[in-house]
Amino acid sequence: MADRWPQLSKERDGPTFALLHLVSQMLGKLRVAHSTWVNHGWNVTLHPVPEGLAIEPITDGGDSFSLTMDLTRHAIILHVGDGEVDQLPLDLGSVAAIHSCLVGMLESHGLASDFSGTPNEIADAVPFAEDTAPREYRPDSAKRLLGALSCIETVFERFRACFLGKCSPVHFFWGSFDLAVTRFSGRKAPPHPGGVPGLPDRITREAYSHEVSSAGFWPGGVTAADPIFYSYAYPEPDGFRKASVQPDAARFDKDLGEFILPYEMVRTASDPEAMLTAFLQSTYDAAANLAKWDREALEREPVAP
Repeated sequence: MADRWPQLSKERDGPTFALLHLVSQMLGKLRVAHSTWVNHGWNVTLHPVPEGLAIEPITDGGDSFSLTMDLTRHAIILHVGDGEVDQLPLDLGSVAAIHSCLVGMLESHGLASDFSGTPNEIADAVPFAEDTAPREYRPDSAKRLLGALSCIETVFERFRACFLGKCSPVHFFWGSFDLAVTRFSGRKAPPHPGGVPGLPDRITREAYSHEVSSAGFWPGGVTAADPIFYSYAYPEPDGFRKASVQPDAARFDKDLGEFILPYEMVRTASDPEAMLTAFLQSTYDAAANLAKWDREALEREPVAP
């Protein structure tokens, strides 16, 4: 199965992922500026589509448009409600060049183009317009990311379908550059301490206003770290860190405060979907059981297509 799950390398793919991280932030920030805020910021996330990651449509003065970070055409694709299509190459050499051309493309169609110009969740972030440092974009790295997201989304969607309670979509957070799905117990949580670099504490506290068990996939990018799957609970119940989870390769990372499982272990497994599902289910089991969630009311058996 490893041939279907692409190999990811922080050394080879990291620079491209770091650039895509910042591009995804530009798209997400347009939604922040031009859409109605939804609980937990779910209105501003990106969503997996066959060709990459897309924002939900934006309506501005009667005009509707959407943007896709297309990892097959290696461009930002603009779709306008009147049928017009435009595109902006991702390989422009710098973040500043992409930012300037994105604003210019939107303005040339008479569309909303203003958004916050400073990246979130990055310490000492350089504003997009000032980030003129040379940036590498490798089309093969982008295609590998798309392939991984395609494999992972299917497993995440199946896992999400077994929950009757409040649950997030399977969506992509541009601030942290990860694909995630979050289950809620329905009970309120203590205020989150905040302190995330470049993210207002009010946003973090709303995101964690209620008890959650959250899992996701982080491909890497801004920091030099291997791609991982993760799972955590907030608030963290007593005994969670020492809980027995599957597979054997999973472990609790004290620095991150999460259970993690290397993507490479899943990719090379004889049954990657089964291994990833075991990780998602066992870490959720630990969180829900230790926090005494009402599992009978919140869960259901999967429904066949």
